Amino acid sequence: MQTLSAPSRLRCEYFSNPLGIDPPRPRLSWVVNDPRRGAVQGAYQILAASTPEALHRDHADLWDSGRVLSDQSIHVEYGGPELRSRQRVFWKVRTFDREGAASDWSDIAWWEMGLLARNEWQAMWIGSPIVGGPYTIPPCPYLRREFVIEKPVAGARLYVTALGTYECELNGQRVGDYRLAPGRTEYRKRVPYHTFDVSLQLRQGRNCLGAILGDGWYCGHIHSDPRQIYGDRPRLFLQLEVRHPDASMTLITSDRQWRAGEGPIRSSDMLMGEDYDARMEIPGWSNPGYDDAKWSEVLTFDDPGIELVAHRAPPIRKQQELRPVAEPVISANRRRRIYDLGQNMVGVVRLKLRNAPPGKTIDLRYAEMLDKDGKLYTAALRGARATDHYTTRGGEQEVYEPRFTFHGFRYVEVRDLPGEPLDDAVTGIVFHSDTTPTGEFECSDPLVNRLQQNIVWSQKGNFLDIPTDCPQRDERLGWTGDAQVFIRTAAFNMDVANFFDKWLQDMADTQELAGDGRIHSVIPGVTSIYNEGGPAWADAAVICPWTIYRCYGDRRILARRWEMMDRFMEFLARTCPGHVRADESCKWRGYGDWLSDNAYTPQDLIGIAFYA
Repeated sequence: MQTLSAPSRLRCEYFSNPLGIDPPRPRLSWVVNDPRRGAVQGAYQILAASTPEALHRDHADLWDSGRVLSDQSIHVEYGGPELRSRQRVFWKVRTFDREGAASDWSDIAWWEMGLLARNEWQAMWIGSPIVGGPYTIPPCPYLRREFVIEKPVAGARLYVTALGTYECELNGQRVGDYRLAPGRTEYRKRVPYHTFDVSLQLRQGRNCLGAILGDGWYCGHIHSDPRQIYGDRPRLFLQLEVRHPDASMTLITSDRQWRAGEGPIRSSDMLMGEDYDARMEIPGWSNPGYDDAKWSEVLTFDDPGIELVAHRAPPIRKQQELRPVAEPVISANRRRRIYDLGQNMVGVVRLKLRNAPPGKTIDLRYAEMLDKDGKLYTAALRGARATDHYTTRGGEQEVYEPRFTFHGFRYVEVRDLPGEPLDDAVTGIVFHSDTTPTGEFECSDPLVNRLQQNIVWSQKGNFLDIPTDCPQRDERLGWTGDAQVFIRTAAFNMDVANFFDKWLQDMADTQELAGDGRIHSVIPGVTSIYNEGGPAWADAAVICPWTIYRCYGDRRILARRWEMMDRFMEFLARTCPGHVRADESCKWRGYGDWLSDNAYTPQDLIGIAFYA
């Protein structure tokens, strides 16, 4: 028989070799490599084992699916014994064509389970005595703890989350490359955690674990609301598990042994921007041996009683860098330079300086366009300050890149830049949820091609853990109407299944909090827009799961969200007498034909159409 090429692009729950997942029956997918015209997979066989060595011998000590007659190559459920927390499973697959010819075995892939039960967490919620107010943004807390590892390190996992945002450091090195982790969620119901393999960052002897906390969406500004919607300050929750060759384990958690201090991030807010004073940097603060005697004891907080879940959405990561497309435009008094990055983007700016005097404050202001006089057009930002301030340390070279904020912009105005700027003084750092591109479109018309490029850039800029309406002004909300209109296009451009799966969980959580089955206008909900979404907005509860199923063949998302959809339809049945939705008797008729141009569509017509 003919030997077929081995299957490739092995995935588990849409991820390649995922670390720290929690579905009890993970689903496996692969690409069939049979280039013949009309080729179809006739069968498959999966082997799963506890070690890669076992798989090299074709020994499946966990699960051998046997030869399964099926053309299914996506979402095949693991069928072995019940999985345990921390368990790593190795797997490979081969396929058969319609005539029964077998392919080579694929390369070995793996997945690792996270912490599956709440009682396996021994950590405490900790934070700093630093606290702001409804309109006062405090400095970012720095937290640290030193500890001793008595035995050699065989492996280590850091399980970590925060109410707010966090960055962790271990022995002076950053842990991971995620931005704004753990992302945005419905904090009253659940918060996701991430798992990091930190085996190579630890050493036998003295170590130090540190964390910087940002207000994020938990206690920072959201929309036009005051700060502290969910809580008064950010909080850290982590568990470091260090395995030793003798199978024993050293456990380090967030607890009362940590110390809290302040550093150079004097304030940081998603909408307002970040203030950074480089003179207050703390060299060595996350290394063992740093003197933290002047730091304070951390505060501990009661468990909020929310679920801790493995993060199923792709993390926010840096995706690319943009350089200015022209020399900066300098103001008449030479205090301001406007840099044009040539593309409306979302992220931050990396600023580089050389030989600056200490204590010089540089302003970085952001805007999407210029006004008729060539100045930044900021009226559209409304209440968002969208400005970073950097105060120089002084020295041969300084590099600044904000940590806990983001901006939507093409132009950045740098004010009071000292001396002659470097050629790479300003670089745009683009980041968004790490949704892999899956489709392309190009045709002979450059305007249509530019339109498609604009669509892709809009998707990048509005996919930061949730699908938002805009990334620049004081809004940046998960409007349900925007998401349901765009979701099919989003799935053409990028792999968004896990991205929307996570957001739909936020939707179900917000619905459960409402109690009557309604779906809100924005997900997660905010206090200033806490109303039923109405036609085309609330209907995202049905349209979005169905679209993901249609695009990815994912039945599980329908099963997960069936209860939410059912509650929503019951809500409509109760509130739409005679099946007429949004008629004149309704107190809230929805947003209607939003942003129509000199046209009017009756709201009850829209309501009935979507209800039907």
